[in-house]
Amino acid sequence: MRREQLEENQIGLYAVALAVGTGLGLWNPSFGASLEYLISPMLALLLYSMFAQIPFLQLREAFANKRFTAALLMINFIIVPIVVWFLSLLLPEHPPLLLGVYLVLLTPCIDYVVVFTHLGRGNARLVLASTPLLLLVQMLLLPVYLWLFMGEQAAQVMSAEPFLEAFLVLIIFPLGLALSTEFWAKRQRSGAIWLEITAWLPVPFMAITLLLVVASQIGRIEEYLPVVRQVVPVYVAFMAIIPFLARLTAYAFRLETQAGRALVFSAGTRNSLVVLPLALALPDGWILASVVIVTQTLVELVGELIYIRLVPAMIFQESKSLEISKTFSKKK
Repeated sequence: MRREQLEENQIGLYAVALAVGTGLGLWNPSFGASLEYLISPMLALLLYSMFAQIPFLQLREAFANKRFTAALLMINFIIVPIVVWFLSLLLPEHPPLLLGVYLVLLTPCIDYVVVFTHLGRGNARLVLASTPLLLLVQMLLLPVYLWLFMGEQAAQVMSAEPFLEAFLVLIIFPLGLALSTEFWAKRQRSGAIWLEITAWLPVPFMAITLLLVVASQIGRIEEYLPVVRQVVPVYVAFMAIIPFLARLTAYAFRLETQAGRALVFSAGTRNSLVVLPLALALPDGWILASVVIVTQTLVELVGELIYIRLVPAMIFQESKSLEISKTFSKKK
């Protein structure tokens, strides 16, 4: 199997992993819960493999298309936070619940969004080149957003030792290793070979992570089901609203069709697996935050299947002139 085939069929693999994890967690809840201890090391491996594919050493490319970069920053760090704030008003004033919603909806995806953009016939290269910038900006702005939206409560959580430890071990450490791998690959043949090997890892590691996460957390979702039911409509509303706001943003910045599609996928896809370890490291009283994040992952994966069909068919259709030129070139 070629790596491209693995990546193109990853949605089916994730669906199987989710089904197996759900069945395992419901069939034997105690065993499923015990798998939580494997999530952190698996996430560290997953994030390393994902970060290694991000062209951090080509950060300048993220600024090559200035209009796309400006539109990307506008939609993800100005428009989306405003939407999230208004949607959060529909939720009860329960800090762990709100923290989970804020953590996941305020952070744009930097990993499988590239594949979904490709499947939705968007410019995946633009998204890939922008991932270092997105990661940097969201990590800088996330504490600011949490402070604005939650005040002192957010400050207490952000200063919690487990939160900082998870951030260092599960994000900074894999990120540092990924950067070292890129430097190694740039200077030595052995590094380039290893970097090529790591390109095979994100899909299977993602499937294993999803299985572990769902198997260990499905019991909590069931336990907190009355609360979880309240966030699902918010997540659905988010995924329904954002494509149209991204369409307006793309129009304002005069983006071409494929760049506009890429903007939709970046704005609508969130960074659940990167922020999940931060939520899992919180004190026991805040465990609901991780449940809320896992719930968003399940809703989002279904939403992405809808996106890859509707975005090119309705939100950003090919222009007639482009279709005519393609038809003419095929005839030639």
